[in-house]
Amino acid sequence: MIDFQNASIVKLDRVDPGRVLADVDPLLTESETVLHAYKGARDYVVMTERRLITVNVQGITGSKRDYTSLPWSKVQAWSVETAGAFDRDAELDLWFSGLGEIRLEFRGTVDIRQIGRLIAAHALAG
Repeated sequence: MIDFQNASIVKLDRVDPGRVLADVDPLLTESETVLHAYKGARDYVVMTERRLITVNVQGITGSKRDYTSLPWSKVQAWSVETAGAFDRDAELDLWFSGLGEIRLEFRGTVDIRQIGRLIAAHALAG
């Protein structure tokens, strides 16, 4: 489970969802598809129509993994911060009802506004 007191996943780059699909497919419902996938050094994040799934790869071999499923319906608020001229990373803060806040930091090539639209489409559908 994500430690919501220190919940930050950094330096995420967009990857083809096919690169992580085999790992998260057993967690998905029949009608759920991976819309976006972002990967850091070891950890990664998957966005579907219904939720955000974070995967914390643990241990030396990386065979142990922690999967945290966070439904869009539990998002109370979110904030996107675009990359700047000197700060090339974009940031996404999400506040989940009853859990707390997580921060995702993306490299400058990620379209943070597109992520904001995805969250709005699913979190506000209520």
